[in-house]
Amino acid sequence: MPDRADLAVVASRFAALLRAEGLPVGPERSARFAAAVALVDPTAVSQLYWCGLTTLTGDPGEIPRYDAVFARVFRGLADPADSRGDPNAPTAPSPEAAASDAANDGARPQPRPAATGAQADGPQSTRPGDGDQESLYPALAAAAERLGKKDFASLSAAELMQLIAVMRQLKLATPLRRSRRYEPGSRGRRVDLRATLRGAQRSGGYPVSLARHRLRSRPRRLVVLCDISGSMEPYARALLQLVYAAASSGGPRAEVFTFATRLTRLTKILAKVRPEVALERAGAAAPDWSGGTRIGEALKAFLDRYGARGMARGAVVLIISDGWETGDAQQLGRQMQRLSRLAYRIVWANPRTASPRYQPLVAGMAAAWPYCDAVVSAHSLVALDPLLHAIATPRG
Repeated sequence: MPDRADLAVVASRFAALLRAEGLPVGPERSARFAAAVALVDPTAVSQLYWCGLTTLTGDPGEIPRYDAVFARVFRGLADPADSRGDPNAPTAPSPEAAASDAANDGARPQPRPAATGAQADGPQSTRPGDGDQESLYPALAAAAERLGKKDFASLSAAELMQLIAVMRQLKLATPLRRSRRYEPGSRGRRVDLRATLRGAQRSGGYPVSLARHRLRSRPRRLVVLCDISGSMEPYARALLQLVYAAASSGGPRAEVFTFATRLTRLTKILAKVRPEVALERAGAAAPDWSGGTRIGEALKAFLDRYGARGMARGAVVLIISDGWETGDAQQLGRQMQRLSRLAYRIVWANPRTASPRYQPLVAGMAAAWPYCDAVVSAHSLVALDPLLHAIATPRG
């Protein structure tokens, strides 16, 4: 992978060439391109091509101009992937060929005619070299541009499912903590006696160098407490979907609970199933879905049964709720105080805080506010950035 400084220069210069061709490539798209390259670490020109296509274009009409600029910039680069894998497998067409085909108005497949249902919400195109297999990447970029600022409450079921592919690209991370296990480390404070003696066997029994080890670091547990009352249902579905997508793509270990009038643990139900199936099972497993809200009682049940026994100790706790407490607000304040003594960090996601005139005047939110380390709205795809940052921020 190139150095980050070199990667930033390449991304900015490539974006400047695309802007010169009339593409609306601003700093945000350029940053997404650099992040995609750093994440994928492409070893083939075709992989680099798709990194740029998914992050630097937002409409199928921009693809021919992107192809032409990509071919001009990266023409002549040897693709090491051509010499790997099955020698009988067909090779993917080069970006130069794709650009030439687009210029000749011929071979590049056009988006398929609009279909009914979920297929009508995003254009589809064909991945180079995959024959009739469809690629979701152009639709992914278009969906991110179109749905980015839309409130989750206004999304249709088809649009909500489109967000799954977008959310899989987001990185959900928690701060690191030291575990009790050790790993090799040249600057470790403790001498690894076994490794030192094994190394001494190669030097006539004399320990020429001392092997050391250090405590291993691992991500902190993420505990999600999600309000599924009537006012929070659309946001609950979207944010549970985010947690599921992040966990399935290598995110931190997460424990998921839902609450309205009672607490329901969904961790096992959400494991190893497709997102749409997971959400259906979440609704079936939570008997109070779209019911009232008793945050204080649910939080007390969590702390008594799970949190105080170790699940919340040193964890990042994400509470997703609008703070409308139909029970005792004072009890909510007492339970938040208990939670603050156990958790490493408490993040509250309240979609009502998206309004610039919002104030925590509701009794439940007013009682919980002093014990929150961060309060974010998380009401749309764009608003997920502050949420991810709040979860990943170490305690000062």
